[in-house]
Amino acid sequence: MPQPALLAHDLVRTLGGRRVLDGISLTAAPGHRIGLIGENGVGKSTLLRVLAGIDAPDAGSVSRPADLGFLHQEMPYDADSTLATVLDEALREAREDLAELERLGDELARVPQDDPGHQELLDAYGRRLEQAQDRESWDADRRAALVLDGLGLGPVGHDRTLGSLSGGQRGRLALAALLVRRPSALLLDEPTNHLDDGAAAFLEEQIRALPGTVVVASHDRAFLDAVCTDLLDLDPAVDGPVRYGGNYTAYLGEKRAERERWERRYAEEQQELAELRQAAGVTAHRVAPDRGRTDNEKMGYGHRAGRVQNQISRRVRNATRRLEELERARVAEPPRPLRFAAGALAARVEEGPQPLVALRDVRVPGRLALDALEIAATDRLLVTGGNGAGKSTLLAVLAGRLEAEGEVCRRPRLTVGLLAQDTVFDRPDHTVRDTYELSLGPARSEQVPLASLGLLHETDLDKPVGRLSVGQRRRLALALLVARPPQLLLLDEPTNHLSPRLCDELEEALGTGPGAIVVASHDRWLRRRWRGRQLRLEQGVRPDVGGGRHKNAATVRSGA
Repeated sequence: MPQPALLAHDLVRTLGGRRVLDGISLTAAPGHRIGLIGENGVGKSTLLRVLAGIDAPDAGSVSRPADLGFLHQEMPYDADSTLATVLDEALREAREDLAELERLGDELARVPQDDPGHQELLDAYGRRLEQAQDRESWDADRRAALVLDGLGLGPVGHDRTLGSLSGGQRGRLALAALLVRRPSALLLDEPTNHLDDGAAAFLEEQIRALPGTVVVASHDRAFLDAVCTDLLDLDPAVDGPVRYGGNYTAYLGEKRAERERWERRYAEEQQELAELRQAAGVTAHRVAPDRGRTDNEKMGYGHRAGRVQNQISRRVRNATRRLEELERARVAEPPRPLRFAAGALAARVEEGPQPLVALRDVRVPGRLALDALEIAATDRLLVTGGNGAGKSTLLAVLAGRLEAEGEVCRRPRLTVGLLAQDTVFDRPDHTVRDTYELSLGPARSEQVPLASLGLLHETDLDKPVGRLSVGQRRRLALALLVARPPQLLLLDEPTNHLSPRLCDELEEALGTGPGAIVVASHDRWLRRRWRGRQLRLEQGVRPDVGGGRHKNAATVRSGA
């Protein structure tokens, strides 16, 4: 049975007076895995919701498979539901396939071949058999166990209620339920959030094996590179959203070339417009009926006047016609893209024998056990490890926001800034601009204008912060940190919810400059390119950054 396609035509969606989707069309055929990328707020999640039928478009249409699956931010179950309940629902379609095949098989055995209803039963059996084969219904229970284990939920008891699970576990369970179902079309919004390396690699393998359509919005550059056959860039472009064939690496080169073509086309058109206006205006003045003759025109004026006037008039008409055509269909000016333009991310601090922070025998019961760690004045340290290994806890201890057992020594008057995973502002009714100015004070906010940092568009500065997307709120929090750089900058999963392009630019900025920076991240793309020290935390393992592998210690690597 051929897999159905997911089709969208000319979608329009307006939210809060802003047209988020403006004539978006999409053809997603079976076997294609399309990544949605673009700056925060361009409509990736909105498009997914419209494709899923959660939101209705203001205009346009969507044709979707009946069994489409959508990764919701919140699961459609109450807190008292158990993991077994979720699995039963995920397995329901496969079990229905098998039960219906058994029923049809029994009927076929009873109905003689020459009976008029036999062929109809045979056709129904064939359709259901193809569907069961596409869903791999016979293997569903084994697949469920495999998926739970691959996403790190194998040890979780099936009698556990959803309310007793962490947010990350609930997110992984929602993802597991979709993979068990194997729908004809799968829509995923940031599916690698809360996944460690092993779970992310497992998810990539599962997604590549699906026979149907996949549309995914993700900031995870390694994931986009591993699974996508196409990328749809929702950022402004000369002819609307652009679809690129290939993965994220292929997209990077094509995107740069496409932007250069747009800028070149706009510049050439603007030059032609200026020349046409000049030709139509100045030349028209030369043939104006009341214009007197100059001295050098008087000789032979009567002989040539008519012919010259006709030639110039024809040029004016041609220039005017071309000018009108060009102004009707002229290329829009390329919008100034956000470019991360902060200076040094951390402030210079005097080198010396004393580290900025030194930890000895630090313990946070149930969350972190660390024998030793020193952060030097210009350190670049990447902290990695699975979920629950203590990365966020370590950053909170370094920032002085969490009390810990053991010895924590900080250099006197050290300034520390922390970008936490959860970005919450006390006054969601305040605008972005007001929040920035009130946090920094008038002098500093004027010295470092928010728009100059390349983190938020000018059009977003007067929005209440409560109306910003998650990614936009993280951009604002990052802006507040780098506008007054601390001597020690701590970044907890800094690439979460940010556009891939900003992730690239932020990653480049992390490697140079004064001050010390500590990054905790599961971002595989960032980690592959990291050039500083690395500390890996393991659950139940006591790491020591003194170098080498010790008993109960993690491996620590220096930069290349």
